[in-house]
Amino acid sequence: MKKEAKQSKPVEPEEEMRHIVRIYNADLEGKKQVQMALTGVKGVGRRLARMFAQMADVDPHATLGLLPEEKLASLKKVVEEAKEAAIPVWMMNRRKDVFTGEDHHVLGADLGTALREDLDIMKKSRSYKGIRHERGLRVRGQKTRSTGRTGAIVGVSKKKAQPGAAAEK
Repeated sequence: MKKEAKQSKPVEPEEEMRHIVRIYNADLEGKKQVQMALTGVKGVGRRLARMFAQMADVDPHATLGLLPEEKLASLKKVVEEAKEAAIPVWMMNRRKDVFTGEDHHVLGADLGTALREDLDIMKKSRSYKGIRHERGLRVRGQKTRSTGRTGAIVGVSKKKAQPGAAAEK
């Protein structure tokens, strides 16, 4: 006797569903929950996405593509103004900025640029971490004796059979 397949809940009419929602220069899937879809923005994790949804007065478990236009606009506004948002300092990804000394939360393409600038500063100052980054080695104190080997593979080669050595044995 075969079990009947469970039927999923009927979804709202397709014409209301936005399959792709654009927030902070990122295309987010409309069929995902708000808190999971927002993690598609670079620099936004699950906890921050949930916090953004609550700040915008949006249900974090609601489907992103089915949100009304007003809720979507408020969500976009909260994400774009993340710097002014009441994010706890310990949750920010750019604490004590090298240039300004302030705490920021950087999103999107700015995050990649900021990380690249930090690496360049380390390399120019010839710090230990900068030198390790330059050489492509492990930076955080891991052992490098056996793992992380790159370059040509050097195997063990047998000695070539010499004509005199075979006759002696």
